[in-house]
Amino acid sequence: MSKLPQISSVSQLYYGQDPYLDAWLLHFMLENNIEHLVNPRVNASSGQLRFMVDIDEGQLFVPCTDWMFAHLLQSRMSPELMREYRQAWKRLVLLIHNFSGDPFVKKKVLSLCKHIFRKVLRSPFMIPSRLQKRMLDIFLSQNAIQDPYQEMKVEYNLRAKKFMDTPGFFRFISSCPSSTMSCQKIQDLRWELDLVELRRYFCLSTWDKIWKNKDFYPEAREIDQELNRSWDGFDRGMTRLFGPDNTSRLKILYMPSSTGGIIFDLQVIATLVRQGHKVVLALKEGFYYDHPNFWDCDTDEVLSSELKEASFVADSQVSKKEFLKKQRENNLMVISDGTRERLNLYRTSITFARAWKESDLIIAKGKGNHRRMIQNSHLFTRDVLCLFRDDRDQVHFDFKAKSPRGRKITEKEIVAKAEDITRQMMQARMQGQRVLFYSAVIGSIPGQTKTAIKLLNTFVEYMRGRMSGTFIINPAEHFEPGMDGDDLMYMWENVQRSGLIDVWRFQSVRDIEKSFELIGERVPPVWAGKDATFSTGCTKEMHIALEVQKQNPEMQIIGPSPEQFFRRREYGVGKFFDINIEREPSQYVRS
Repeated sequence: MSKLPQISSVSQLYYGQDPYLDAWLLHFMLENNIEHLVNPRVNASSGQLRFMVDIDEGQLFVPCTDWMFAHLLQSRMSPELMREYRQAWKRLVLLIHNFSGDPFVKKKVLSLCKHIFRKVLRSPFMIPSRLQKRMLDIFLSQNAIQDPYQEMKVEYNLRAKKFMDTPGFFRFISSCPSSTMSCQKIQDLRWELDLVELRRYFCLSTWDKIWKNKDFYPEAREIDQELNRSWDGFDRGMTRLFGPDNTSRLKILYMPSSTGGIIFDLQVIATLVRQGHKVVLALKEGFYYDHPNFWDCDTDEVLSSELKEASFVADSQVSKKEFLKKQRENNLMVISDGTRERLNLYRTSITFARAWKESDLIIAKGKGNHRRMIQNSHLFTRDVLCLFRDDRDQVHFDFKAKSPRGRKITEKEIVAKAEDITRQMMQARMQGQRVLFYSAVIGSIPGQTKTAIKLLNTFVEYMRGRMSGTFIINPAEHFEPGMDGDDLMYMWENVQRSGLIDVWRFQSVRDIEKSFELIGERVPPVWAGKDATFSTGCTKEMHIALEVQKQNPEMQIIGPSPEQFFRRREYGVGKFFDINIEREPSQYVRS
């Protein structure tokens, strides 16, 4: 096999630099079934990934630690890699033995998983957690079980809740700090008390003896040991994020790591909400060992009671407009991350990606989340705070700042820009002009975005030269750095529903042919026959146009007929704005 280049971190991975590395990477993506082009139904597009990870065009994001990828890149089994595979295998075998009711099915599942496991050991391309996910799917489907840990998780949350009624809990939470608090103003004192409370609830949320041991009653010495833990950077990091000098109200995406611990996570969340922040709690979509999932409230009275004030969003593809509306109306939202495995951004839902994008801070609990975000050299689009307790009972608190290139476009900024455009439309009308909005293909043809914008600008200038008394809105003239497809669609919908549009024109084949004529070029094959119906962004706008026309019957719609648009699905997340026309799903979809 040809020698592969040395890669010291996953953030150095780019396609197009080495043909042998490209081949290896494609094989790696296929073996782990995380390649979007092969399985776009379940794998995130590059646009959706950019909501969460700072990656360039042609750069590859790998959902594992740097050291894990380095071992996989060797394409041979190392002792460290073997240890990871064995841990995944032991955990699965324990599950099969404890929860397979039918002996025949038990033997069949175990034998099938052995075949898969041995194949991976011979050629180690699979991330151990992806291998575990594949074998878990086999176990669950063959045994027709949704959640084998359901009863255990109910018991864990009940134990955690009961612990909150013990003298030990009262001492843990209510005892005064041994150090003397010092402050120059009352706001500082209030924050110091909040900081103590947050540290103690975070500590309880990782102390798994509380829910794993029946009737857990810690001794005073044990409580004092937990109270006096030294967390490097905790006070400084939390004060920088939430302290009295930071007056902004944050939007937080919170990812818990264990049932039982979530009862105390909800106390952390309650403290953050009391401070004025908004929180989105992301749970698993289905069974992943003891991790809480979105559907646990259906069978767990304790968790259901603790989340009775929360707003649950079951839609895995919620739009930006709907998400922001829900967030405005609720201090705590509960969503699914869309997965049944360790955090894998390729498999997270559109709703989760939007929750990440709209957040200011990600709080991720557990060693698995720590590995995926702190021990991965990629930078993320939002600040990340990770907290977990290791096998030696040490609590770790780590912070990773967002990429310096990342800029969050706030809803307030988007609405302000929409209002500015609306004011221009109103002024034009007051001057006796008609308002024309032009919807055109921008990013729906791969690799043609620059050409699309050039055609759009050229044709709008042509119309302005031929049409007097008309105020023409060209979307390409209102782009702001940092805005993506989601932001633009949200902004334009605010403009489009203003009721100030007299003529809504959709780009036609003739418009495109004329545009190429104006720039002195022949129509290339990739543009032949194209019009606005080839853009899912324009398709969404046609839906809006028809709704607006019902309220304002005088508004004209010009261009391809509406029927030609409605063969497309929702616009692609993070793109400008296209995804493929809906096709029949494949009969066989790998996990």
